[in-house]
Amino acid sequence: MAKASYLLSNALNKAAQNLRQGKPYEWGHMGSCNCGHLAQVLLNMPKGEIHAAAMEKTGDWNEQLNDYCSTSGFKIDSLIFKLLELGLSEKDLMDLEYLRNENILAKINSEFKPLLNNNRDHVILYLETWANIMQEELLKEIKIESQLAQSIKENAKQIALPS
Repeated sequence: MAKASYLLSNALNKAAQNLRQGKPYEWGHMGSCNCGHLAQVLLNMPKGEIHAAAMEKTGDWNEQLNDYCSTSGFKIDSLIFKLLELGLSEKDLMDLEYLRNENILAKINSEFKPLLNNNRDHVILYLETWANIMQEELLKEIKIESQLAQSIKENAKQIALPS
């Protein structure tokens, strides 16, 4: 799963919020499906532009990712490259399109399972759960960094030379 970052966590929450607020959702449309909504937020691109880029090649996000080549010259590969640069992996995107990341699914209450990859409410739940996992990881990192800083400060006091 992608390394936790504030950028990704915020983008996941924003994509979920957009869906919750009724932004067009269509699983068969490359710009307004699961990955399409996250790409809209991260790349600040309209759904039509994402969809048009994807239509230069064949297949859904999963197939596009299987055929991904950063130097192909296809617009969709350029978009995928940008998403990867922002910290996502090809697997993250494939999992998002089909709502199948085991770490995310493990955090979702069983009453909502199985998740349907083309169900707006399930996509929102998946995105928000993923964002929450990232936020938990970021909080752990902050806590560890704080403890390390405190430890260094205490060690520095112990080895300080008398004046």
